[in-house]
Amino acid sequence: MSAYGGYSKTSYGAQGGDDSGGFFAGGGSQQGSQGGGKSYQDESLRPLTIKQILDAEEPYSGADFKVDGAPITQITFVGQVRSINPQQTNLTIKVDDGTGQIDVKKWIDVDKQSDAEPGFEIDSHIRVWGRLKSFSNKRHVGAHVIRPVTDFNEVNYHMLEATYVHLFYTRGAAGGAHAGGDANGDSMFVDGGDGYNAGALAGQTASKLSGCSNKAKSMYMYLKKSSGDGADGVHLNKLTAELGLGLRDVMEAADELMGQGLIYTTIDEETWAVLEY
Repeated sequence: MSAYGGYSKTSYGAQGGDDSGGFFAGGGSQQGSQGGGKSYQDESLRPLTIKQILDAEEPYSGADFKVDGAPITQITFVGQVRSINPQQTNLTIKVDDGTGQIDVKKWIDVDKQSDAEPGFEIDSHIRVWGRLKSFSNKRHVGAHVIRPVTDFNEVNYHMLEATYVHLFYTRGAAGGAHAGGDANGDSMFVDGGDGYNAGALAGQTASKLSGCSNKAKSMYMYLKKSSGDGADGVHLNKLTAELGLGLRDVMEAADELMGQGLIYTTIDEETWAVLEY
């Protein structure tokens, strides 16, 4: 399965500089205005969640961002389109993957009218390739390529790949020694020390949760974190506020988790708690 639509690291590099930089064929080095003449060999393509993007470390202005202590140059992620705002020079698209939301800017070639047409709709899923940018302390992704996701398996595949790479940098290669970093391995989905970490969950729970959507995982881990507060579960309104999800998203996530027998309703039909095993 080719999650990247035919692109591979050996067939593209990055034009440094502004968001309009894109892919180019061939190898060698590419001198750009960003990165001080960064060579092609220094480029990488990192699959990330939006939360990882928002939490990326910026050592100093103009330096490469870092995730899990490793520099990131090109990034790719999958998410759902929440809004499309066409401007004269660019399309600004708000994308949500269940872990957070971020603006994606795709610059328009004035000589190509087709660039002004997004090619996808609100609530559809897209894959984005680009670079993380920061302007006036607000982050966005300057997109090189955006394309619709036609097979929902790609959404699940991307989350698994992002998880694998995250664990590689924080725990080391499979079967190897621990590489340092966050021992919980949980910073890519939700905040705090109770993020989605399959290794910290009971086998039965982890197995059920692994097949759930990302928004369902986020909801479950938030409910689990709140279970020690002695409250009678968490209400729908608080979940939407804390997770940044819409009412429909939370209801869908709740149905998914209840179908797996992971949560249950408590004082009413819109308040849920984790079913402990």
